Amino acid sequence: MSPASNISPWSLRSLRHPGAGVLALILALCSCLWFSGTRADSVARTVDLLPYDGAITPIASEYLVEGIHRAEFAGAEAVVIQLDTPGGLDSSMRQIVKAELAAKIPVVVYVAPSGSRAASAGVFITMAANVAAMAPGTNIGSASPVNLGGGGMDSTMSKKVTHDAVAYLVSIAAQRGRNQDLAKRFVETADNLPAKEALQENVIDFMASSLDELLEKMDGKVVTIQGVDDTLHTAGAEVRELPMSGRQRFLRALVDPSVAYILMLLGIYGLFFELSNPGSLAPGILGGICLLLALFAFQNLPINYAGIALLLLGMVLLILEVKVTSYGALTIGGLASMVLGSLMLFDSQQSWARVSLKVMIPALTVFAGFFMLCVALVVRSHRRPAVQSKEALVGERGRVVDAIPGGSAPGKVVFHGEIWDAICEVAVAEQGQVEVVGIEGRVARVKPAARI
Repeated sequence: MSPASNISPWSLRSLRHPGAGVLALILALCSCLWFSGTRADSVARTVDLLPYDGAITPIASEYLVEGIHRAEFAGAEAVVIQLDTPGGLDSSMRQIVKAELAAKIPVVVYVAPSGSRAASAGVFITMAANVAAMAPGTNIGSASPVNLGGGGMDSTMSKKVTHDAVAYLVSIAAQRGRNQDLAKRFVETADNLPAKEALQENVIDFMASSLDELLEKMDGKVVTIQGVDDTLHTAGAEVRELPMSGRQRFLRALVDPSVAYILMLLGIYGLFFELSNPGSLAPGILGGICLLLALFAFQNLPINYAGIALLLLGMVLLILEVKVTSYGALTIGGLASMVLGSLMLFDSQQSWARVSLKVMIPALTVFAGFFMLCVALVVRSHRRPAVQSKEALVGERGRVVDAIPGGSAPGKVVFHGEIWDAICEVAVAEQGQVEVVGIEGRVARVKPAARI
């Protein structure tokens, strides 16, 4: 029997029915939609990674908060903050915690790699995450508040700050279902736990040696996002790293205390050279830029204002040395002020908020050596016998570099590359031309030069 003989007459009639083609088309479309939906669901989801290593500063806050928002906008399955921090500023930490608690996608904080820590402000950031994890060989704790600006707090203020930090961390722990008793001890007694104990004490959710392992372990975990339960699907997810922008990397390097300190010294050097040689322009421009960058860094760091005042006083004294003949007295006073200001500038208990002694000592040594050399050269030039008689200078023409007020008040004039104090019966403006009419010790008596 041929195959065609197995087809019943009813089947042949049904295939010839006008509605059969429409029904077949509908079934085909449904099948395509089902297969496409299955395929789309099987495509690897995306997890955004925000690696951060360093102190929690305004730049760190900007980077992490923006990163969370970018991950939300991109529709990522989750955003992972890979953290290693010694602590940081309370205001910056609170901005990050607010972004974590208000996030519309799961936020994961992963303290890694091995050897990393989540100390001080890092404790708050870790416990505020929907999922907290640590790599083996890491630790968390020591969240007691300190006065970063130095000087210490009285007992009343210390209690207020400590109680505020305790209440804040305990409320975070309660919202995320973590160990509230340990959260309290992290602040009050500066407790510190390794990763294994943190997992046992319900401070974190997972221990993982790598990010891939973490994504596998937390797959299927239910977290609460804006009051709604959400199940994580992270196994085999594609990891997309969101590094800092070029601007953020530049600003982060800028707010390093050692970098800010060097910029300040370079700014003082620049202004000193410009005032010593008016019209040079380049030293003054570069010095001004360095000083402005240093001031920007200072406003993002916990600084001691007494240290800033001493540094500014030292800068003023060194600049006055260019204008006033003090035979080194102003330079010595300026250097002493600079040294004391440098030691007090970042008077903090936190190592990340202090200038490294390996930077400070060489910088101050070079700085002091340079200005002492300048003083020695000036003193030697004053003691050096004149290469020509005073009478030979009479009639010489020179340029005024510091306006002469007139009368007995001196200004400064350049003759043959040497700067002289000069007096004149009439006032002469800066850059004016004068002629020597007599020499009295180290002071030249001049008159306005006739135009040629």
